[in-house]
Amino acid sequence: MDAAAAAAAKGRDGEEKEGGHGKRVSFTGMFRYADRTDQLLMLVGTLAALANGVSQPLMTVIFGDMIDAFGGATSDNVLHRVNKAVLSFVYLGIGTAVVSFLQVACWTITGERQATRIRSLYLKSVLRQDISFFDVEMTTGQIVSRMSGDTVLVQDAIGEKVGKFLQLVATFIGGFVVAFVKGWLLSLVMLACIPPVVIAGGAVAKVLSTISSKGQESYSDAANVVEQTIGSIKTVASFNGEKQAIGEYNKLINKAYKTTVKEGLANGFGMGSVFFIFFSSYGLAIWYGGKLILTKGYTGGEVISILFAIMTGAMSLGNATPCMTAFAEGQSAAHRLFTTIKRKPEIDPDDKTGKQLEDIKGDVELRDVYFSYPARPEQLIFDGFSLHVSSGTTMAIVGESGSGKSTVISLVERFYDPQAGEVLIDGINIKSLQLDSVRGKIGLVSQEPLLFMTSIKYNITYGKEGATIEEIKRAAELANAANFIDKLPNGYDTMVGQRGAQLSGGQKQRIAIARAIIKNPKILLLDEATSALDVESERIVQEALNRIMVDRTTLVVAHRLTTVRNADCISVVQQGKIVEQGPHDELVVNPDGAYSQLIRLQENNEEEQKVDHRRLDPRSKSTSLSLKRSISRGSAGNSSRNSFNLSFGLPGAVELPEGNDTHGENHTEQDGEVPKKAPMGRLALLNKLEVLIILLGSLAAAVHGVLFPMFGVMISSAIKTFYEPPDKLRKDSSFWGLMCVVLGIISIISIPAELFLFGIAGGKLIERIRAMSFRSIVHQEVAWFDDPKNSSGALGARLSVDALNVRRLVGDNLALTVQIISTLITGFVIAMIADWKLSLIILCVIPLVGLQGYAQVKFLKGFSQDAKMMYEDASQVATDAISSIRTVASFCSEKRITRIYDDKCEASMSQGVRTGIVGGIGFGFSFLMLYLTYGLCFYVGAQFVRHGQSSFGDVFKVFFALVLATIGVSQTSAMATDSTKAKDSAISIFALLDRKSEIDSSRNEGLTLDEVKGNIDFQHVSFKYPTRPDIQIFSDFTLHIPSGKDCCPCWREW
Repeated sequence: MDAAAAAAAKGRDGEEKEGGHGKRVSFTGMFRYADRTDQLLMLVGTLAALANGVSQPLMTVIFGDMIDAFGGATSDNVLHRVNKAVLSFVYLGIGTAVVSFLQVACWTITGERQATRIRSLYLKSVLRQDISFFDVEMTTGQIVSRMSGDTVLVQDAIGEKVGKFLQLVATFIGGFVVAFVKGWLLSLVMLACIPPVVIAGGAVAKVLSTISSKGQESYSDAANVVEQTIGSIKTVASFNGEKQAIGEYNKLINKAYKTTVKEGLANGFGMGSVFFIFFSSYGLAIWYGGKLILTKGYTGGEVISILFAIMTGAMSLGNATPCMTAFAEGQSAAHRLFTTIKRKPEIDPDDKTGKQLEDIKGDVELRDVYFSYPARPEQLIFDGFSLHVSSGTTMAIVGESGSGKSTVISLVERFYDPQAGEVLIDGINIKSLQLDSVRGKIGLVSQEPLLFMTSIKYNITYGKEGATIEEIKRAAELANAANFIDKLPNGYDTMVGQRGAQLSGGQKQRIAIARAIIKNPKILLLDEATSALDVESERIVQEALNRIMVDRTTLVVAHRLTTVRNADCISVVQQGKIVEQGPHDELVVNPDGAYSQLIRLQENNEEEQKVDHRRLDPRSKSTSLSLKRSISRGSAGNSSRNSFNLSFGLPGAVELPEGNDTHGENHTEQDGEVPKKAPMGRLALLNKLEVLIILLGSLAAAVHGVLFPMFGVMISSAIKTFYEPPDKLRKDSSFWGLMCVVLGIISIISIPAELFLFGIAGGKLIERIRAMSFRSIVHQEVAWFDDPKNSSGALGARLSVDALNVRRLVGDNLALTVQIISTLITGFVIAMIADWKLSLIILCVIPLVGLQGYAQVKFLKGFSQDAKMMYEDASQVATDAISSIRTVASFCSEKRITRIYDDKCEASMSQGVRTGIVGGIGFGFSFLMLYLTYGLCFYVGAQFVRHGQSSFGDVFKVFFALVLATIGVSQTSAMATDSTKAKDSAISIFALLDRKSEIDSSRNEGLTLDEVKGNIDFQHVSFKYPTRPDIQIFSDFTLHIPSGKDCCPCWREW
């Protein structure tokens, strides 16, 4: 991008800043791709968020009025005075429900819309870039990471977190405005309590970050051990390396256990400190509020309003911190994404200013070309290189590795432009032509064909979009692929797997040839198309290539010289220059020529490779071998990619039986469905050594659970105190203020004890489960790892996720369960002692308060946290395309890929929009229920007071005991782990631990060979891979390999 364009973009999008996360766009710059609909949604969402934020400080005003209505009333007028406040709660509930819905729905919807647009624009821009971009500026891995990670960070920063932040800021400002309006003196005193909370929170966050990073480092090292062990399980098993791997793994997870314990202790002290400051602040407010009532004429309702308003505002500021972190991460991620979106490549497939080629003859010429790769500008590949290929002829380019052979292909495809000189097609410089029109006339087959994770049919149609099934089959026939495709169970609809993993090398190459010729290109580029294949596969593929090269201009880059003998002309390239040129027959006449030297060098290499064959004994030499490739895969037992049938001494095909054999059935029974019921008893036994620690931790959790109901008693008692005679008010306010401080001291002891003790128990459980699981994994038979669900990545994830989920079930959720039970029992007992009739009535509606508390915590966690999972399918499309960028570029598939990706994103976006709407309804309804419940509780309480069945103090004691208990329970429940996932993980763990390996090196059964001579016999062996029980590999296979002799099996491919 030139300077003027950059300046214009900078002015339009807002200044780019340097911050702690490096370069980042301005906050408003993140919204540059919002359209008019998004702007309207953001406007409505902003107004709704501000109104929603103000509603909570208003609630403290109404609550203060309610206290004054009760405290200053008589039994005759209490109902009249309370009804006014009750109606205010109803109106506030209705208004808050509406604005809460609008806030969540509008911001979630616009976040989804804008993020989807950014995803599409980013992929479109990436696919538009020239190949040098991938060589120099960004790797494929970085691009994929940004597609899956950075887009989620931006969506998080421009979606509901903006509404949440605006709401919390409005609550903060509104809370302090209300407090200072009601009583500036008490408000100033309460302000002094905020800095300690901030300092404590910041200090703990820093300590936790340090400890957590050390733990993650240990787990990362352990994950590497798992990856290396399982990734090379055959090597580990063959050298009996299981014990060494287990020992190394156990050492690393023990280090991680120690950090888990430290993390629990630090977290406990952090939470305990915050609770201590919180309760002590209330104690200070109660004591000083009592003084102000006596000396400054404050009312009890005003003191409580100020107290609640200040604490509500302060807590909202603390809750806004994650939003600010999300904004900073989103701004950094946006800069990375937007820089790529704005980048204009030098070789631009979207540039329509060039000439359009309707038809070409096929003349290709490189004229006096000077070229070096952008990644290595100091290394000159071509220094005045010239080459001419006449229309309809075949030009072979041969030479040593690094001589510049493949560079010719890259320049003709215009993956790169030369620094000097020209690349011409039909005498026209390709720089003056539209890129699509050039590449549309060229077919490319590379050394390693890259297929997309879709069906064979759709892979072929990447060569020609909209091709009919007849055209697809014709291309497959020309490519020698129709034979094996017809034998596949699903034919042309067979899925090829990621990067074509379900096909053999030869099969993939033939699909790639079909893809290249379906558009009937006038120019065919073959870049070492057979060099990675075995001899038999090469023969089949070469037959296909010879068939399609007729009447086309063909450039063949070849390593094996036997494949280019029939070329019209052969160019020998050395150090970027053509040193010899002509047909094969002419070049071999000169024994000292470069071509003849290459032939001799290759023949010598082949002779050396035959040495092993000469050392075979007569019996082995006379053994004939006939192999048939599987109908859908190739050879090698370490994966499901390859298989073949062997028949020694019996040439010809072996029939493939239908159905499964006994072995396959047994395997299915053994590894089939695991029991549905989680073995909780066995799980608990894994922690039996820590039973005393768990009991002590449960005791601490029970004390933790008592805190909120007891706090309700103190607040309600303090409210009653505010309306007592001066002497009693002075005495009781001091007492209840001191009790709040005592409650804070209890919290700073019980909470760290709880988290520390459960940290020990949970850490030991994780360590034990990981060690046992890894030990079981490494002793499984090698065939078990052929199943994709037992890959190194999948098993590594199971070791990590399952152990953590189970720890949360037994550790975290156990502590929360004890805490919840303690809270409920204490709150219920306090309420029933105060007024059992009122308690029973309030208990009927109090669950609605719990619903609001649960929704509030879920809202703070965020509705868009599953965005990464929702866009998984779309991410796979992008990953495939970016990993195969040369293939995408050469077949002009950028628009097609973008369209497929957009369709996937559209479905995910619709799901996200529905989530936002449902979340908004739920969030708004929860606030409506909260305020209606408050109003109902106080209305019933007023009726009881009016009829002399309860007192003012008891009404508030019942209310606070039950409401604070319910809020504590609901918020605690919202933070609990998904028990379903934890139970599934428990089932998964014990299924793994209970699985008996069919070939277990840890067992001591069987004979021990004192001396091994080395004779190997296969006697009437029938074999199928467990993952492919429908494909017969060996059928009555017999082979004898004598001691000290070599046996080299070879096969041919279909």
